[in-house]
Amino acid sequence: MAFAVFPSTISRTIGRPLRATAVLLAAVGLVLTGCSTGPAATTAEAPAQSAGAAFPLTIKHAFGETTIKEQPQRVVTVSWVNDDVALALGVVPAGVPKNEWGGNAQGSTPWKDAALNKLGAGFGSAKAPAQYSEADGINFTEIAKLNPDVILGAYSGLTAEDYKKLSEIAPVVAQPKVAYGTSWQDSTAIIGKALGKEAEAAELIADTEATIQAKAAQYPQLAGKSFIYGNLEPAKGDGVNVYTANDNRPRFLSEIGMKLAPVVADNTQGSKEFFIPWSAEKANELTSDLFVTWVPDAQTAESIKTDPLLGQIPAIKSGALVADSDNTLTLSISASSPLSLPWALDTFLPQLATAAGKAAAPVK
Repeated sequence: MAFAVFPSTISRTIGRPLRATAVLLAAVGLVLTGCSTGPAATTAEAPAQSAGAAFPLTIKHAFGETTIKEQPQRVVTVSWVNDDVALALGVVPAGVPKNEWGGNAQGSTPWKDAALNKLGAGFGSAKAPAQYSEADGINFTEIAKLNPDVILGAYSGLTAEDYKKLSEIAPVVAQPKVAYGTSWQDSTAIIGKALGKEAEAAELIADTEATIQAKAAQYPQLAGKSFIYGNLEPAKGDGVNVYTANDNRPRFLSEIGMKLAPVVADNTQGSKEFFIPWSAEKANELTSDLFVTWVPDAQTAESIKTDPLLGQIPAIKSGALVADSDNTLTLSISASSPLSLPWALDTFLPQLATAAGKAAAPVK
């Protein structure tokens, strides 16, 4: 699915984007190949409609607009986030992509499993969604088999070609603007409208934001701290990828009261990308209180600190590096949703707070 072009679908939200343009990977991050479980034998109860919700309705997006004539009964999702939002709104999709990066043995996540179980539709049960692989892009064949009446991709990197092919199957709710650039709030509002649950979506957004703020308030040392969220891989030898304000990772840190470092804000003003490449030779210019990244293992974190160029990043020199090696935690922030963020807070916020305590004097 989690974000430019990646070595495999893994890279978008999680990994280092490749600078090739050949494949705007349809989903951000599914890595392993897998086969569909086939259509679910039964589906959940039809979603209840919000009072005042009216169909038909039209949703605008990057490829024009989509009209949904009636409240959807068979919902299918692509990419990440979209299925989380549907579940958070009480709707069990007929089909969802496998979480093939950062997921568990059943191609799911802890927060998704909890929501499905609450709805009586855990994987392995009669009401569970069918699963399909997106390791090679959108799985048009398996989606068509499920006979959906809407396909949710509010958070996705759908191309015009993807959109056209999916639209031959069912009405498609595509990303509103930037590929993989939809905030979790906008994804929730858009999907809530598509499912006839606008009021519930508004309440879900407010409740989730309140949860985030309440948890963040327990770590006052984070307020006002500047940050850079990037990708560092010493073994690659090709510098740094720095995530922009269009990406959900920096958005999350901004939501809890931290500030995107001026060096990033100034160099990405007006950008429509979710990351920019940064030369390792200029790593010492990446000035911020904290530097946040993900790594495949603890050894990589140590390699970053001792790298002759990357080790010159000011936050790394001061010890204020957050290097997350838990793929599931990385996924929960990268492909943030009303289900994943509350799950992540108790683990991620303490990591940030520890780094903030090591930060040098505040950066102006």
